[in-house]
Amino acid sequence: MTLKPLGDKVVVKFTQAEETSKGGIILASSAQEKPQTAEVIAVGPGGIVDGKETVMQVKIGDKVILSKYAGTEVKLGSDEYTVVKQSDILCVVE
Repeated sequence: MTLKPLGDKVVVKFTQAEETSKGGIILASSAQEKPQTAEVIAVGPGGIVDGKETVMQVKIGDKVILSKYAGTEVKLGSDEYTVVKQSDILCVVE
């Protein structure tokens, strides 16, 4: 089974959160911040979304930084993904 986003939606997979602080202290999972860097797994077709032409600016494999609490979390098998609007992507990491 695969995820195929529609419209201006993008499926991403977050990178792992830091498990230690800068000082070397191991953080409990509840103290870790939600990561903001993710890899693009699938991209919707774009097109006309809400009456406006939408051109998709990211591609599969891009590393991106997202708004802090953006998206909807989805679990598919043992993997966890997040579906976000393209407008929730702040930038592409090169």
